[in-house]
Amino acid sequence: MTKSTQPDFASSYINLASPQLGAEAVFANDEFFASKERMLSPASPVFVFGKKDDTRPGLYMDGWETRRRRTEGHDYCIVKLGIPGIIHGFDIDTSHFTGNFPPAASIEGCFSAQKIPADDTQWAEILPATELSGNSHHFLPASHPGAFTHIRLNIYPDGGVARLRVYGEAAVDWEKANQSAAHELSALRLGGRALAASDQHYGSPNNLLLPGSGDSPIDGWETRRRRSPGNEWVVIELGHRGRISEIEVDTAHFRGNYPDRCSVLAADLSGVDVPGIVTQSMFWRVLLPEQKLEMHKRHVFEREILDLGGVSHLRFNVFPDGGVMRFRASGKLA
Repeated sequence: MTKSTQPDFASSYINLASPQLGAEAVFANDEFFASKERMLSPASPVFVFGKKDDTRPGLYMDGWETRRRRTEGHDYCIVKLGIPGIIHGFDIDTSHFTGNFPPAASIEGCFSAQKIPADDTQWAEILPATELSGNSHHFLPASHPGAFTHIRLNIYPDGGVARLRVYGEAAVDWEKANQSAAHELSALRLGGRALAASDQHYGSPNNLLLPGSGDSPIDGWETRRRRSPGNEWVVIELGHRGRISEIEVDTAHFRGNYPDRCSVLAADLSGVDVPGIVTQSMFWRVLLPEQKLEMHKRHVFEREILDLGGVSHLRFNVFPDGGVMRFRASGKLA
C-alpha cells in the first residue's frame, strides 16, 4: 500500500513510536546488519549504494536488519513507546528491502513501568502474523483495544524492516489529574492532536504539539509560500476540555520564513461528532485576537486571551503563511 492510500488511522492519529516523543528501540535479539534505532527514524528511508556500513561495507540498509537465521525461531525487537497509548494501527515499511525482507510479522503489546519489560511480562497480541512484501508499506489495523507502553515486533524468521510506525492516541487518566493546576492541554503527550491543516509542505502540524523545542525548521510546521489571498491554519483537538489561560507560539529557527501574525479561534465540541469541522472552524469564537509575531522568538500570551469558558477545539491561524516550531495552549480542566 502506498502513502497515497493511507487508511484513516495513519492520518488521524499520532506516531507513538516517534523518537521525538521519547520512543526508543530498547532491545533486539539480533541487529547484525543494521541497528534497531534506524527503524524509528522520522525521516523517510533511503538507499545509498556504496555508503560504508560497519557490518556490510558498500551497502547501507536504512532500517533494522538481522543476519540470516540458520536455526529455528524468529527475530524480534522491543520498542518503548514515547507515551502510553491506545493503538489503532501500524505501518510496517520494508522500503528498499527486496531480497532481505521478512516474509511475515506480528506485533504484541504490554504495559510496563520498566524500560525493558521483565521476562515474565504478559504480552497481548495486537497484530496477528501477517504476510509482508518487499519494498512496500503495510498499513495494518490493530486488533486489541487496550493501552500499552511497549510493543514487540516479531519478524519471521529474519530480515529487515525499514521503518515502523505505531499510530494511536495518548492514554491519559484524567481522573488522577490535579484539577486546580494548569495543564498543557494541546500537548501530544496529554492527548492533543492536529486534526487538519491548510498546508503541511515542510512538516507535520503535529510537530507543533511535541515536547521541548527543535534544532532546525524541519522540527516544526511550515507551509509553502502563499501566492493567493487568505491564510494558513491548523485545527487542534485538545486532550481534555479546558479553560485556556496561556498560549505559547514559538518561532525558534524561523527567521526569513516566520508568519507575520497569528490568531486563535475556539469552540466547545465535547462529545459531539462534528462533520465538516474544518469549514465550521472558520466561524468559531475568537480566543486570541490577531497578534504580531517576531522571528526566532518564544511568544507567550496571557492577558490577550479572551475568557470563553471551557473549550475542546482550537483553530490556530497564521498570516499569511510561514513556519512555527511549537504551539502550546494551557489551562485548567473544565
